[in-house]
Amino acid sequence: MASVPAVLRSEWTKIRTVSSTSWTLISAFVVTVAVGAALCALMKSQFDDLKPAERLTFDPTFISFSGMVLGQLAMVVFGVLVVGTEYSSGMIRTSLAAVPQRATFLFAKLAVATALALVVGMATSFLSFFLGQALLGPHRTTIGEPNVLRAVFGAGLYMALIALFSMGVATMLRSSMLSLGILMPFFFLISQILSAVPGAKKVARYFPDQAGSKIMQVVPGAMNSDPPPYGPWAGLGIMALWVVAALAGGYLVLKSRDA
Repeated sequence: MASVPAVLRSEWTKIRTVSSTSWTLISAFVVTVAVGAALCALMKSQFDDLKPAERLTFDPTFISFSGMVLGQLAMVVFGVLVVGTEYSSGMIRTSLAAVPQRATFLFAKLAVATALALVVGMATSFLSFFLGQALLGPHRTTIGEPNVLRAVFGAGLYMALIALFSMGVATMLRSSMLSLGILMPFFFLISQILSAVPGAKKVARYFPDQAGSKIMQVVPGAMNSDPPPYGPWAGLGIMALWVVAALAGGYLVLKSRDA
């Protein structure tokens, strides 16, 4: 029976020795910070052109995380690769032979990968915030303002949950290509499009990305958008329920099927 510390070390070795997982985390960091900074600089130059209602509901904290739309896709890729590489390479058979306790194997992998995603997520959220506020000039806010620190921490948690959700889906589907083929269009196209369609908006607001992203808002109804029927922590809770469901499904598949 493999000890938990040994399994954790093994999973850490797997992740850090696969260059693709490292590069996806770097990409998540760079893309999120860069896009957020660019949009903050653009917003500063065009702030006076906004409609009065948009100026009144301007959320300088939330605009700092504008790059999250693209950065989260890198987190999706990271989560999928952490699990999917085991299946595509055939390493899953060796891993389960070494660690026959499938719950130990799975949750050690999830723990190590989620810890990495959380560290990168927090670094990304704090740098995005401080750089974005510097570029917003007179329209900036400070981290000491009410609910701003919650939003910055929440952005880091959001990135980690995106990665964890992707790991759960990849464990269920047992394929990197299939997982990416579902998750990438879902987050980048379907969720974004449905959230803009009046008839589908009430359903889309309960999607994991739409609900979870509310933790990053300080001003309800930012930029004159429709406020959701739940608060920021409730939104993150809805996202957490999606994550739990994906992980439970992944565990059941791993437990019931051969490698």
